[in-house]
Amino acid sequence: MAEFPLDWRAALDFVDQLNREQAHGFGDWRLPGRRELRSLISHQTRNPALPEDCPFTNVFPGWYWTSTTAAIKPDFVWYVHMGGGRTFYGAKSQYYLLWPVRGEGNEAVRCTWPEPRFEMEADGFAVNDRLTGLCWLGVANLTGEPVIWEDALKAIKKLNQEEVADGRRWRLPNINELESLVDLSRHDPALPPGHPFGNCQEVYWSSTTSMFEPDWAWALYTYKGAIGVGRKGYARFHVWAVSQ
Repeated sequence: MAEFPLDWRAALDFVDQLNREQAHGFGDWRLPGRRELRSLISHQTRNPALPEDCPFTNVFPGWYWTSTTAAIKPDFVWYVHMGGGRTFYGAKSQYYLLWPVRGEGNEAVRCTWPEPRFEMEADGFAVNDRLTGLCWLGVANLTGEPVIWEDALKAIKKLNQEEVADGRRWRLPNINELESLVDLSRHDPALPPGHPFGNCQEVYWSSTTSMFEPDWAWALYTYKGAIGVGRKGYARFHVWAVSQ
């Protein structure tokens, strides 16, 4: 990879140069898509946020470019922070590092998704995601208003004590489960077209605690599709329960 930050256009040129030179014996290098780069992230480590037994070296704990355009702002591109895992978008004129990839990854392969992907149960209370096997509350707003992280956990516990839980064991989703709902081609919200969820909110708590600060937790910014963090003691995010 380049040893210095580049703007997005220069990053693409750098990859083209790698291919002209048949770097490491290959000529099909490219910038990774957002989900390809995020697939390296471990939320149990930091600086870099990679699995402890990974073989990679010299990974800078900062921002890396992806090839994925931000649907909410088409002249911007998604990038991933390899120090912690935050995922956001920015202007192509900014300077970040790049990590080339090759092969038919999860954004290159045109796999067949279930049709329909989501199935709402007869009572309208729960929605089954046939792609991931997860089951989500049909109304994506358990508490009705933003709550602190601890109260999000309490709301889930209360839900499990009610008859309406229908025998399922509901929980607060981890950040990767929340991210699995994101459709990178859409925004406001960044959810698949035709989804059946009601009362979608802008930001949701996850159950994943930040490795940088234990009093922070990861959150999905649903309208943008971004992944960030929030202080657990601030009542700013909503609650969306999941089961399996």
